Amino acid sequence: MNHLAPVPDTDPMDADVDRYLLPQHAHLVVYEREAGDAADRDDGTGSDAGTGASQLVTVYDCGAAQKPPSAQLLGELGSVRAACETTENPTGYVVSMREPSVLVDEGDGHYVVRAR
Repeated sequence: MNHLAPVPDTDPMDADVDRYLLPQHAHLVVYEREAGDAADRDDGTGSDAGTGASQLVTVYDCGAAQKPPSAQLLGELGSVRAACETTENPTGYVVSMREPSVLVDEGDGHYVVRAR
């Protein structure tokens, strides 16, 4: 599920890179998965469940809004290069964005967040 707005292609060199707009108050909830999780086993459906992704990243437009998530991604959130506040919890961590930013899919399930 991904309902994030794509970044308009302005640089032809980045045409093959998936980039999505994140609002200023976006929250990224990162759940650290263990290697033995049931979701890591290939169930034959062709989904990403068999990729062995170490994290489930859930993106919310705003932490205060009572809305469902805008996206859920399997992979790894590598780094956040934008103003944010990170809070750890027992199952992972939450990244609360403090400025508009861009979520970049670097391939192979690796994601980074950059300032706009």
